[in-house]
Amino acid sequence: QVQLVESGGGLVQAGGSLRLSCAASGRISTINDMAWYRQAPGKQRELVATITSGRSTSHADSVKGRFTISRDNAKNTVYLQMNSLKSEDTAIYYCNAEVVPIGRMAPSLYWGQGTQVTVSS
Repeated sequence: QVQLVESGGGLVQAGGSLRLSCAASGRISTINDMAWYRQAPGKQRELVATITSGRSTSHADSVKGRFTISRDNAKNTVYLQMNSLKSEDTAIYYCNAEVVPIGRMAPSLYWGQGTQVTVSS
């Protein structure tokens, strides 16, 4: 089995920073793309940022210049550095990863349980 566990969420004032982490564990052969999503109350889940195994990145327009996705392949961990936070960034943040488990050929998509980020204005 493969598990993703997020950490680093919390309450922060507008203009502040947080760093989210998401660690993958279990019977992992390879991790391809990793990503962060978020879901605000009453809204659909939206893509925040993605990163390939080669560390190519993309960020949603709403977070460009403020958020940075990165990863440590040796630790099977993806990060989201969030700076200049705004009240509209308040949401539950989820990570996902495309993982090839040991003993399999095809990848599967796994999700973390989510971590709450609340930005007070």
